[in-house]
Amino acid sequence: MGQVISIVGATGSGKTTLIKDIELLARENTPSRRTVTLNGIVPSEEHCLLPSDRLIALITQHTNFLSDMRVKDFLATHAAIRSCGREGLVVDETLAFANQLTGEPIDTANAMTELSGGQTRALMIADAVVIGESPVILLDEIENAGIHRTKVLELLKQYKKIFIFVTHDPRITLLSDFRIVMKNGAMQKVIVTNGEEKKVVEQVKKIDDLLLRLRAYIRNGEIITESHLKE
Repeated sequence: MGQVISIVGATGSGKTTLIKDIELLARENTPSRRTVTLNGIVPSEEHCLLPSDRLIALITQHTNFLSDMRVKDFLATHAAIRSCGREGLVVDETLAFANQLTGEPIDTANAMTELSGGQTRALMIADAVVIGESPVILLDEIENAGIHRTKVLELLKQYKKIFIFVTHDPRITLLSDFRIVMKNGAMQKVIVTNGEEKKVVEQVKKIDDLLLRLRAYIRNGEIITESHLKE
């Protein structure tokens, strides 16, 4: 518990199939014919089917809401269903978590259907981590949502859950405890992040931070010059 794992590989290598199998706790009943065990034991049917017993939460690339509830009402309802006993505090904590990941703060008076793609992903991550009780969280290519990636990892490590990222992002990969390499639909390698890679990630951070700053300048309507790179 508390580990961050990345699943990497080329497009079409089987990354999404793997996390879907994990989400469903596959028992040779998916196209891959894969079996997922918990501590070496095939999970019971209740773990696979009952929503209240689900051990795994999946944050996908495509999140659409069927409800137009206000953000605050949505979170309060979820917290009440979980019967955590501190609903108000949990809602505030969830919003604070989500707003650290987005460029524009989430207005709790807005309907869920009015949120941007990045706000939606940020809120769903925060909701799954803070309010949800699932000990395993799967996150599919969050780098595509404009979310602050390093901040995500810093925040997630405060919660004792298992976080599994499907990612093409070098920063997320090298900040993970280990990564699973996919090819031709199968797991080929497990690579533990070593000391040398931890040194490399510091250089990757500098490059990535530069790109994030350039993105912010562009969003603010500034003209990019060489001086931005020199800074």
